[in-house]
Amino acid sequence: MAGGSILVVDDERRQREIYRDILQDEGYEIETAPSGEAALKLLAQKRFDLVITDLNLTGMTGVQLLSEIVAADPTVAVVLITGYPSIQSAIEATKKGVYQYLEKPVDRDRLLAVVGEVFQHLATLKQTILGSSPTTKAMVRMILKVAPASHTVLILGESGTGKELVARQIHNHSPRHANPFLAVNCAALTETLLESELFGHEKGAFTDAHQQKKGLFERAHLSSLFLDEIGDTSLGMQAKILRVLQERELLRVGGTEAIKVDVRIIAATNKNLERLLKEGKFREDLYYRLNVIPIVCPPLRERREDIKELALHFMRKASLAAGREARSISPEALEALEAYDWPGNVRQLDMAIERAVLLGEGERVELRDLPPEVVERHPEPVLAAGPRSGAGGAAARAAASPLIPEGSWEEHEKAKIIEALQRTNWNITKAAQLLGMTFRTLQYRLEKFGIKRP
Repeated sequence: MAGGSILVVDDERRQREIYRDILQDEGYEIETAPSGEAALKLLAQKRFDLVITDLNLTGMTGVQLLSEIVAADPTVAVVLITGYPSIQSAIEATKKGVYQYLEKPVDRDRLLAVVGEVFQHLATLKQTILGSSPTTKAMVRMILKVAPASHTVLILGESGTGKELVARQIHNHSPRHANPFLAVNCAALTETLLESELFGHEKGAFTDAHQQKKGLFERAHLSSLFLDEIGDTSLGMQAKILRVLQERELLRVGGTEAIKVDVRIIAATNKNLERLLKEGKFREDLYYRLNVIPIVCPPLRERREDIKELALHFMRKASLAAGREARSISPEALEALEAYDWPGNVRQLDMAIERAVLLGEGERVELRDLPPEVVERHPEPVLAAGPRSGAGGAAARAAASPLIPEGSWEEHEKAKIIEALQRTNWNITKAAQLLGMTFRTLQYRLEKFGIKRP
């Protein structure tokens, strides 16, 4: 059975019955309404996943009904059906957030294909942003509220909080979702490379420009472009980005002809843009253009209620990738995870759980499998897997290690690092990810412990 609740709205009784019979046979829960006004009454009493409505209703039109639905609950998908196709009405419906626009007569296969696509899309959206804390729920509500529009969005938050994930969800739930989501990390490229990446170039524009290239702004026409770490761009690059936002046109590098584009810009930064404004490092006009709709991604330490759900999700993902059978997380390990402040946020938690699954033994993630910095923050009595009395901190921690039954915690950590390096064929970058550390932190510890490749 397919599942999912659908409201069918059509002023022709026979048409309502046809749609109802087709969809009920596939296992959907169906209710019908003869008008937009009747549909709104039903929507006030019950939430539906999808509304399928005729465009040319008697009284309230399908587009008017669409506007009312999106304003009340943007998570409800709407499909418009009409026997009198109109480019103007299609454009209007698209701007207001319609999911799909179908022409009559709609055959059974086409109807079921679109409905199946809607529910697959809704399922994807629900599965991606994890967490049931009030802070996370508020962020999800904001995402769903702004997604149907085409306004510029500025996502703020520390590194690792999932800003690109939020950007993707805004795109996935927008009228532009059928077109590919494009992204660029502005901090990862030199200014010259970033300009070519964003604006493209003409053949011969510079030494290595052997052929014409379309930039991301041009490729993202009628779609969404995510500008990550916008706070790291130069004032000159900011001026060029501002021109695209204001004029909706661009010039390729080496080009002379303006190219019109319709792009939704979603920008993100972990910098304090207001401070950069005062320091003269960020353009005020660009800031106000970007900051139309701000969304804040909260750090993990401010939504500790989500850690268990996230950790279990990452455990299942890591187990599948590694071919392991990790099925649960011990109470002690979970307590340590929830007590830690996670300066690297969700990304750091993901790496820590992946490391625990790969380095651990058995079907359960134990306290000893977690990164040292997480374990060290845990209350001492729980750290000691062996005797709890008369043991110092280092000895108690060592007792929890399956690798080193005796000795200092530093020896235990050194052994874990060497094991990770061996597992990754001494690739420092991969070993750092496995250990839940940054590349720099691992380099520092290699020097501290005198670890060298044999």
